[in-house]
Amino acid sequence: MVAGMWIRSTMTYRASFALTLFSSFTVTFFDFVVILLMFGQVRGLGGFSFPEVAFLYGTTSTSFGLADLTMGSLQRMGRRVRLGSLDTFLLRPVPVLAQVAADQFALRRLGRVLQGLLVLVWGLVLLDVEWTVLKVLLLPVMLVCGALIFSAVMVAGASALFWAQDAAEVTSSFTYGGNTLLQYPPSIFAQDLVRGVVYVVPLAFVNWVPALYILGRPAPAGVPAWTVFASPLVAAVCCALAGLAWRAGLRSYRSTGS
Repeated sequence: MVAGMWIRSTMTYRASFALTLFSSFTVTFFDFVVILLMFGQVRGLGGFSFPEVAFLYGTTSTSFGLADLTMGSLQRMGRRVRLGSLDTFLLRPVPVLAQVAADQFALRRLGRVLQGLLVLVWGLVLLDVEWTVLKVLLLPVMLVCGALIFSAVMVAGASALFWAQDAAEVTSSFTYGGNTLLQYPPSIFAQDLVRGVVYVVPLAFVNWVPALYILGRPAPAGVPAWTVFASPLVAAVCCALAGLAWRAGLRSYRSTGS
């Protein structure tokens, strides 16, 4: 209901919304322009062709865009805790997380989703992949699970802001930074970093692990082959852990008294 209110407010000024949506689309597209310029000078990146990198970019950008659209407002959690404005949400008979996520819902973030989908479709058109029923089904599962994993990381980051209100930039390094990392092939990164996003903060299950299977490439070194289908399990575990972190943060909250 809160999100609907903000959407109706946004759509009151449709020309302004169209401009902000286009602006969001254009700004995020510059990330892909860097890849285009790079492939203007080289024929491959870490052994991956342009269509394969476009596929990696499109999958992670779409998943991150969906998570940012629904959970992007959590970035202001530290400010709410510091000012005590979270008290308003505690008085309503609605889950606090849902209220915080819906508050100041920014429909303009849809531009990031559209941009990611555009690149993904472009990559799919150019890809030379032997499609099977399993690979076709894995693609939408990968996008949804990727969005859930990013959302869980955002919730966990917002939970940390109950104790460190000014650490929003640190938590963003795992979300926005993780999205940027996953736009490129794992072969160009150090193995320790790849292991970190597999076993520590499992962002690799957003696209690297399942996408490599779709592309017909081996999983990152040391990652079992069966994990290409583990994204739903990883997403469920991440969401459960994020929920526990959120509850712990909420229990620790002390109003400013103002």
